[in-house]
Amino acid sequence: MLRLRRVRLGIFVVAVLAVGVISSTHGQVGQSQLVNPDLAQEKDLLALPHMNAAIVKSILEQRPFLKTADLHALLAKSLTKEQLAELYGKMFVPVNLNTASDEEILLIPGASSRTVKEFRDQRPYKTLAHFRAAIGKTSDAKEASRLEQYVFVPVNINIAADDDVLSIPGAGRRMVREFKEYRPWTSFEQFRKEIGKYVDKKEVARLEKYVTLN
Repeated sequence: MLRLRRVRLGIFVVAVLAVGVISSTHGQVGQSQLVNPDLAQEKDLLALPHMNAAIVKSILEQRPFLKTADLHALLAKSLTKEQLAELYGKMFVPVNLNTASDEEILLIPGASSRTVKEFRDQRPYKTLAHFRAAIGKTSDAKEASRLEQYVFVPVNINIAADDDVLSIPGAGRRMVREFKEYRPWTSFEQFRKEIGKYVDKKEVARLEKYVTLN
């Protein structure tokens, strides 16, 4: 019996490790420990550095933030540059590697003009693997992993694997089914109409920023 339990435990561990490998290989949104202001609960936002009830209320009312710059514009009304830098080490709206402005990239803690150049020189990105390979040439693995928390590459929902879709913050198995059911997607108008049957307009807009049709 003990031997059987050990065998089963071994199979479980292998399966967990396999899932982790798949996720890190195919996911198009960086694996992140950061709080996502578009999804976080009020109590979690209040626990962040320099947050207060008024700021959190404004975040909840104005989300989703379709660009990092939109969140920054809101927070900059109340927080100093130093406070924002500390906060962005805990909370961030991921930047689109293919479209983020220089100013948005520079909002990433520790980013510099060199970071901007490295990010822009490799556009267009098709996968996060491309990003990892490019950043890995000038940064160690720890720094590359840190930067990955702040970025994403839009997921092609016409060909995306389940794990790609699940890498989108807040997307679950139900959304995987819906994304696949309506293939081939031919326009974002179609996307808004069909996904709008299951979630409200704000959530459709939030999901849309993470996807592409080609």
